[in-house]
Amino acid sequence: MTYFTNSKYACIVEVEFQERFSEMTSYEDEENFGSYSVVGSFPKDFGYGPEDQDDIAHSDSKPRILLLGLRRSGKSSIQKVVFHKMSPNETLFLESTNKIVKDDISNSSFVQFQIWDFPGQIDFFDPAFDSEVLFGHCGALVFVIDAQDDYMEALGKLHMTVTRAYKVNPNIKFEVFIHKVDGLSDDHKIETQRDIHQRATDDLTDAGLEGLHLSFYLTSIYDHSIFEAFSKVVQKLVPQLPTLENLLNILITNSGIEKAFLFDVVSKIYVATDSSPVDMQSYELCCDMIDVVIDISCIYGLRDEGDSSAYDMESSSIIKLNNSTILYLREVNKFLALVCILRDVNFEKKGLIDYNFYCFRQAISEVCGISCQFRTARFRICD
Repeated sequence: MTYFTNSKYACIVEVEFQERFSEMTSYEDEENFGSYSVVGSFPKDFGYGPEDQDDIAHSDSKPRILLLGLRRSGKSSIQKVVFHKMSPNETLFLESTNKIVKDDISNSSFVQFQIWDFPGQIDFFDPAFDSEVLFGHCGALVFVIDAQDDYMEALGKLHMTVTRAYKVNPNIKFEVFIHKVDGLSDDHKIETQRDIHQRATDDLTDAGLEGLHLSFYLTSIYDHSIFEAFSKVVQKLVPQLPTLENLLNILITNSGIEKAFLFDVVSKIYVATDSSPVDMQSYELCCDMIDVVIDISCIYGLRDEGDSSAYDMESSSIIKLNNSTILYLREVNKFLALVCILRDVNFEKKGLIDYNFYCFRQAISEVCGISCQFRTARFRICD
């Protein structure tokens, strides 16, 4: 099944918003417009709501991300830390997965997928296993390898799995997490990644599968590397990604911003960023800012009577660092937040930045609306 029509859809959206974004005021302009604070709200509770396993099992409306790997490689820990805000230390008490665990992730129009966590002992070559049904509806396959263990068996399982999946669905995105690297030195990390990459690529070449591309990431649940890696995976499943990147590029160009991230607040996955390279330290600062905003707002935020949320339409945050850098957070909608990094001299025209953010927020809102209409139309065609 085809989930998205990327190129055509992105072109339609970009044409529409090029005209809208012509209203955005350049940082070079002398006029300083007033501040616009009409924004949405953060999630009331930072989870994903109750799960209906039957609905998930029978739903093909969202792409699936399959978490695979040997037993005790860290698959369940990754899922719990990234999507359920579990402390990394608490994952030490998780039991081994002995059945397929399905998790429905539905935050916004851009973050829509299912995660299937598979037990390590599953055999995809078992005649009773229907690989056509599983891999045919798969958007991405994430294979987790324990970097602190002997990974030769894991490489054999990786080759067997991706070979079978690729034959069923060549459109799958294949991702390899070289996990638990927090216990390795920097040199050992690089050598391990190089060795795994070389062996996995050679196996595919020997099998005549040069067209099968594997992406490799060094990850750990004890730092932000797992969030950045999952951000890359999720972005490949977002059909609106070119449009979002284009909007962010226009925003930073006209506002004197150095770097901007569009975050999913619940998971701290960045759905999109501008075209400039991502610096890991900058990403970590933005993630920490989201944690600070959530914690302080839950403690000190004003709540209206009958409202359990600590956030309102005026929620935003400014953090000034000691190197003349400012972190600026604004809510985009219920689950998305824009986090910007800029110099304090450029922040003097805050009214201009707020006006441009208002234009950006309106564009995001309409992209969400078009996405919903597109999804509804696809369902009607399928029916």
